[in-house]
Amino acid sequence: MLIEIRDLVKLYEMGDMQVRALDGVSVDVDRGEFVAVMGPSGSGKSTLMNLIGCLDTPTSGTYRLNGQEVSRLDDDELARIRNKEIGFVFQTFNLLSRTSALENVEVPLVYAGVARHERHRRAKEILEQCGLGDRMHHQPNELSGGQRQRVSVARALVNNPSILLADEPTGNLDSRTGEEIMLLFDELNRGGNTIVLVTHEEDIARHARRTVRLRDGQVVEERHT
Repeated sequence: MLIEIRDLVKLYEMGDMQVRALDGVSVDVDRGEFVAVMGPSGSGKSTLMNLIGCLDTPTSGTYRLNGQEVSRLDDDELARIRNKEIGFVFQTFNLLSRTSALENVEVPLVYAGVARHERHRRAKEILEQCGLGDRMHHQPNELSGGQRQRVSVARALVNNPSILLADEPTGNLDSRTGEEIMLLFDELNRGGNTIVLVTHEEDIARHARRTVRLRDGQVVEERHT
């Protein structure tokens, strides 16, 4: 099992109040799965995504990633796990504006200490896989929204992570372009990539093989699609 989450609780202090963002969540994700996490605003789906992505730690409960208990790691260890195991795709693309698509994709490899020639080769290869072989020297402002999201997908994949985490990846795209991005995710999943997708859109979630629904910080439904 790639992801094993048991009884995960996350509390936030909001002034005098205590908000229970996650309230005993348990969920597994197997290697090669494509899972959508759904729920209304405030359901806990972004909190769960942050915990899976090692961007935050739980108040209680356990989270094992690739057999390693990560819920008790310190910040440096979490950063190392993030760079090695997890590729992130965000709604807002998060690209460096004055940098080519190729250089944007190389960024995780710089942090990983990969030599320049090898960085260049791997980034070029993954951009071609994502359908951007002819746009790799363009800067983000020279690319369409869909092309920019493809760059961010390529950047997420370049380290060959265990999981691709996508947080509302079609949120800033029109429906046709969003569907193109989801077809890319379908292709990546068929190629063996494990994908966990947060979305509030039913038609986007239908691309996943399984849907986990949250409400008030709890799993209320799991179903295969």
